[in-house]
Amino acid sequence: MTDSHSQITIREQTVEAVRELAEASGLRPGRVLVVGVSTSEVAGRRIGTAGALEVARELLSGFERVRAEYGFDIVFQCCEHLNRALVMERRVLERLGLTEVAAVPVPTAGGSMAAAAYQSMEEPCLAEAVQADAGIDIGETLIGMHLRRVAVPYRLGRRYIGEARVTAATTRPKLIGGERAVYRLELEQQGNTTACD
Repeated sequence: MTDSHSQITIREQTVEAVRELAEASGLRPGRVLVVGVSTSEVAGRRIGTAGALEVARELLSGFERVRAEYGFDIVFQCCEHLNRALVMERRVLERLGLTEVAAVPVPTAGGSMAAAAYQSMEEPCLAEAVQADAGIDIGETLIGMHLRRVAVPYRLGRRYIGEARVTAATTRPKLIGGERAVYRLELEQQGNTTACD
């Protein structure tokens, strides 16, 4: 399956988009990317109507290539039939102290992307929720519930993978403290000497 405009494969489109997001959001070892995918939408069909494991495997190979380059972890969101639980390696679940839930995603309950990811992992498991550092949504699957606060929309150069629209987000820490707060150390050294308390 190719993009009719650029004639590159779904795998290459995925690599391009995920690499851009990894650079923009500083993904590195210890960081987590949440992925939501409708393989139906990638194939030009309506979400939930034509899931395809072969499309999921193409996408997965692109995700894995970028993950291997940058060293971050990827978690894959299941569809609403599994309450949008997340497929991940058990080591990630344990490192993050997440709550495990019991199910095995299949194309008809969990989605083709989650099923393909589960099948590809060394020790797969499902977690109820996560707070990821960045996210990519291919086909409007709604991943926002699994992003750390504060989510910041990121407009990728590649707006489609296959026929599916792509949305991405990075995250940042909450800004606290109001008008007297300092958010970068070098600003503090410019002479803000008014005492607090």
